[in-house]
Amino acid sequence: MRRSGTAVAVAGALIAVGSVVAFPGTSSAAASPSPFSVPGRGATVPFTEIEAEAAATNGEQIGPDRVYTHLPSEASGRRAVRLDAPGEYVEFTLPKPANAMTVRYSVPDNAAGTGITAPVDLRINGTKLKDLQFTSRYGWFYGGYPFGNSPGDKPHHFYDETRTMFGSTLAAGTKVRIQVASTSVAPWVVVDLADFELVPDAISRPAGSLSVDDFGADRNGTSDSTAAFQAAVDAGKAQGKEVYIPAGTYTLWDHVVVDGVTLRGAGPWYSVLTGRHPTQRNRAVGVYGKYVSGGGYTGPIRSHEAGGPSRGVTLRDFAIIGDITERVDEDQVNALGGAMTDSVVDNLWIQHTKVGAWMDGPMDDFTLKNSRILDQTADGVNFHTGVTDSTVTNTFVRNSGDDGLAMWPDRIANVNNAFTSNTVVAPVLANNIVTYGGRDIKITDNVVSDTVTNGGGIHVANRYPGVNSGQGTAVAGTITAARNTLIRAGNSDYNWNFGVGAIWFDGLNEPVNATINVTDTDIIDSSYEAVQFIEGSTQTVNFSNVNIDGTGTYMIQAQAAAKASFTNVRAAHIGAGVAIHNCVGTGFAPAYGTGNSGWSPASTVCTGQWPAPNYIYDGSDPSPSPSPSTSPSSSPSPSPSPSPTACAPGSGDLARGKTVTATSSTQSYVAANTVDGDAGTYWESANNAFPQSITVDLCAVTPVQRVVLKLPPSAAWATRTQTLAVLGSTDGTNYTTLSPSAGRTFDPATGNTASISFTGASVRHVRVTVTGNTGWPAGQLSAFEVYGTGGTPSPSPSPSPSASPSPSPSPLPTGNLARGKAVSASSHADVYVAANTVDGNAGTYWESANNAFPQSITVDLGASVTVGRVVLKLPPSTAWGARTQTLAVLGSTDGTNYTTIAGSAGYTFDPATGNTVTVAVPAAARRYLRLNVTGNTGWPAAQISEFEAYAS
Repeated sequence: MRRSGTAVAVAGALIAVGSVVAFPGTSSAAASPSPFSVPGRGATVPFTEIEAEAAATNGEQIGPDRVYTHLPSEASGRRAVRLDAPGEYVEFTLPKPANAMTVRYSVPDNAAGTGITAPVDLRINGTKLKDLQFTSRYGWFYGGYPFGNSPGDKPHHFYDETRTMFGSTLAAGTKVRIQVASTSVAPWVVVDLADFELVPDAISRPAGSLSVDDFGADRNGTSDSTAAFQAAVDAGKAQGKEVYIPAGTYTLWDHVVVDGVTLRGAGPWYSVLTGRHPTQRNRAVGVYGKYVSGGGYTGPIRSHEAGGPSRGVTLRDFAIIGDITERVDEDQVNALGGAMTDSVVDNLWIQHTKVGAWMDGPMDDFTLKNSRILDQTADGVNFHTGVTDSTVTNTFVRNSGDDGLAMWPDRIANVNNAFTSNTVVAPVLANNIVTYGGRDIKITDNVVSDTVTNGGGIHVANRYPGVNSGQGTAVAGTITAARNTLIRAGNSDYNWNFGVGAIWFDGLNEPVNATINVTDTDIIDSSYEAVQFIEGSTQTVNFSNVNIDGTGTYMIQAQAAAKASFTNVRAAHIGAGVAIHNCVGTGFAPAYGTGNSGWSPASTVCTGQWPAPNYIYDGSDPSPSPSPSTSPSSSPSPSPSPSPTACAPGSGDLARGKTVTATSSTQSYVAANTVDGDAGTYWESANNAFPQSITVDLCAVTPVQRVVLKLPPSAAWATRTQTLAVLGSTDGTNYTTLSPSAGRTFDPATGNTASISFTGASVRHVRVTVTGNTGWPAGQLSAFEVYGTGGTPSPSPSPSPSASPSPSPSPLPTGNLARGKAVSASSHADVYVAANTVDGNAGTYWESANNAFPQSITVDLGASVTVGRVVLKLPPSTAWGARTQTLAVLGSTDGTNYTTIAGSAGYTFDPATGNTVTVAVPAAARRYLRLNVTGNTGWPAAQISEFEAYAS
């Protein structure tokens, strides 16, 4: 790992020397429950966990603290103990016999940038037994996604774990001490917790089985044993025999591909697979099924990996402890991968790989159970593309670098999968459990805790590439989220800069339309809001028998339209003092059933501000949701866009650039297109689902008397009449009619524009409700303009039907001509939208669809102006490695006819020189500038954070 010498100083800033750290607004009135204290839910684990802050110590407690990049925020329970002087210790008293322990800890990065490994005493009843080696080699990532190992801003992923056996069984009451002998290597050590267990004896070789040793595997050696393992499993399949891994550590530099075979060990504390290729760093230990052509994996497939899915595989009773210290998404350095149908993974210990199990379908009937997945650089598990009838159950996940347990269909539907009876703790990024798309998915009987950033405890969403109803991959059918407990879940999203819900729903790609049942669920001590709806729209979510006790802010944060019902939902200790934050008005209309208590739909505000969390949970609620006596038997991340900054009504078109929401949208035809100043982009609601509405927030109450509505001026849009009404509101909840429902005709011959005047009124929110459209079965608008007294509509750009002379340029302008102008792109990935390139913030960026060159981005300067120079930027953070993008610059006066003004060439973006490229172009009058990108050596997509244009 390459690191600079700033990390120790950074780390020292996060935990104050000589004092207990307690950041304002980050402490709960009482410690919320342990994820292991919930009867009947979560994984049944073989260990007993003791938090360091609950043990005897002469060190200093850090936390509680939930602020991303602060050390306590990633600790279990948001507390830990710092030891920073010789003789300081944490001492655990065994509650039951144990012969092994796992310690979760953090030590700082070092000035040399390589990480450190420091010895720490393990003492039994005061006598030293051995040294434990605490290392920062697998931790300390920096910057934004996809993160880097060179120190910089946003340090995170602080913790790691080490395990050891005592050599004998220690009796209950034994004192087990972690003690600092010297600070010469590590100036401090932070201890989070210890897990104690009684490991059973090693499993003997089954009769009639084959052993990997018989095929030349190098037990406890350093030679590559991949070929020996491959020969053994191939022979096992051919002979119909199990393959046994004896107790010992085996080095593998590549995947072992399994099909129709059982591979089993002596137990996960005894049989260990490890290793990574010394020169081909994209090769490492892993057990993979065969890939399916055209399936989830789209990279190169070697001959012995082809022909999937593998079938009839059993993997059990061993450990895969890798050597992955960085995140490179293309590298297949996961513990488990490929496709496995009719297969079982049982009792595996997985640690220090990229993803515990990234399963690339199509595949069916796969079960992962009774396992531990720890310290990953990305997801714990991901069911990726066409995974059906598959389950993760009774599995413990901690310290994943991305989603703990995830499903992502990406082009082929995921159907009838289940995540059940799992415990997922402290994912460093994103969600504890999530389904992106998917039909008839079950998330049941789980315990999740301590989400860190950019995610929640449970997430249901139409997000990420490939998730859409056109391919059958969107959220559909019945989604069951039952008997789950969410503890200290949700967090502050570092892109949005506001809280994410403990359970949240997102219709980014398209509206969520499914039956989502959230039942018999406890949401305890949420970091921000308990429930959130954001982007697009969501319907229908049914909350029944839900206990919400303790929120940092609101019970519900409605930032998008949603249809939801609430029956027997109890709330207490709401940090904001108000139950609901709703700025979408009647777009969010909760159906308030029987048995609710502690909140009311009338307890609603729309402040447009995001309060700091106020943790008032005190653990006093005596009535968690009941669980049935029996449970069912079946078991980038890149993040959302920043929230809008403060604004004022302004003059002219009062709606231009303001916050706008809609009851629904179709594909990329989102509400924001109506206020971007570009009549060529448009909003379209869900089809065949009238009535539909679109609402703009003018930022403050202001006089209005006219609305101008537009459709694209192109002759491709035939004349149509939309039946619509205009409404206004001062509070976003109570609306009055400004102009009653009537047919408004949009005719291309007259600019496809409808102007609606009405008696002047002072309002903050203006809404158009559409009940019919003769041209298409949906609401459609390309511009939603609002004017006060004397306002004049802005003209819509219309392409010329034939070539015409360029208009005369304006006087030579100054500054960045593209800043804040309308911009569009051929595609975008997730939330990395084109508008990020003209916002003046080099930290936000546009990214096109991946693996789909060529791509383009076009800015409309608003009028023909002289342009002689284009400046392109990427984020300046050192997390962005140098890359060369092959691109051309084109110009146009009419938006239709483009000429090349800078030929295609490779332009290098280097963090050492600001990640900036300047392209000189012949000075001439142009209104439209376009970049055509055909290659990128750093990522398989076009990427630009700032697209600037200058006169000279």
